[in-house]
Amino acid sequence: MRFFSRFRLFVAVLPVVLVIVGLKVAAHALGLEFLALDGLIPSLVAGAIFLIGFLLSHVLSDYKEAERTVSEMRVALEAIHGEVRAFAAANTTFDDAPSRRALTDFVAVFETCLGREHQHGDLSPAIARVDALEGVFAELERAGMSERYLVRLRGAHDSLRRTVFRIAYIQRMQFVPSVHVMVQTLVASCLFVMLFLRTAAVLEGALVIGFVGYMFVYAIFLVRHLEKPFRKGEQTVDDVSIFLLRDFAAKVTAGG
Repeated sequence: MRFFSRFRLFVAVLPVVLVIVGLKVAAHALGLEFLALDGLIPSLVAGAIFLIGFLLSHVLSDYKEAERTVSEMRVALEAIHGEVRAFAAANTTFDDAPSRRALTDFVAVFETCLGREHQHGDLSPAIARVDALEGVFAELERAGMSERYLVRLRGAHDSLRRTVFRIAYIQRMQFVPSVHVMVQTLVASCLFVMLFLRTAAVLEGALVIGFVGYMFVYAIFLVRHLEKPFRKGEQTVDDVSIFLLRDFAAKVTAGG
């Protein structure tokens, strides 16, 4: 399963590349290659490569930010849990069990929202769990927690809410849709031109279009894949891991 996960995208791209190579072989066999190689065609391919790199760099920046938000979320959860636990230790009449349940429930719901049943992007239930923490803070205030510690708790709560909102935005929004359209149409144009490019031998043409087609198609699939950094339940190794949050939930459940 690990091997398949690593080559999952390659397996998805391979049939498309084989179809492109097959069309090239058919075009050569039927004598449909009427375009001569000139300086414009390499420039067209180079332009497509540049635009794909531009798009991929911006998608990767969001991907890296998604990785950072997981650790920021863990820090915020640890801050909330630590303050509540310390207060409960100093005030034996206060029960911190509801707080523990609220935090572990948030982690479970957050992971569920990143799964297929929520299209990897509907984080409304997780946002509702974040809002529900306000009730925990109200209980702490009624129990006599000082204003200084309440301010720290609300700061951690705001940080948690900010990270959840940012992840929800990254998961649902596409970076400049018009750029995607331009890149996809330019790639299709390059492959269309190369199909009818005159070659001396069928093997030569098949190898060239196979290599270029694999590069272009894989890049398009990769951009689409990385646009949603969290893809729980898809058996892929490219999604951002939330093991830090799972470890936190396990720690809280164990009484840590």
